[in-house]
Amino acid sequence: MIKPLSDNVLVKMKDEEDTTKSGIILMASKEKSQVAEVIAVGPGAKIDGKIEEMNVKVGDNVLLNKYAGTEIKYEGENYIIIRQSEILAIVEK
Repeated sequence: MIKPLSDNVLVKMKDEEDTTKSGIILMASKEKSQVAEVIAVGPGAKIDGKIEEMNVKVGDNVLLNKYAGTEIKYEGENYIIIRQSEILAIVEK
């Protein structure tokens, strides 16, 4: 397993739904999702000798900038490592 350091967060992009709740099939030519699931969270950045608390936790769905983070492949799965400050929002249902 990958364990992020400092204020880094490991996320996995969520697949967009191909159908709506009412059953309508969506077109295949849509943009890539910007919503990701948090897989692992670092302990937080050290600022002035204190660890800064992380605002996200494992299982959160978060909104990312399209070009943020570093894409990696680990054990056949695609992930992104991103700094907490690059996460735009937590998506609540």
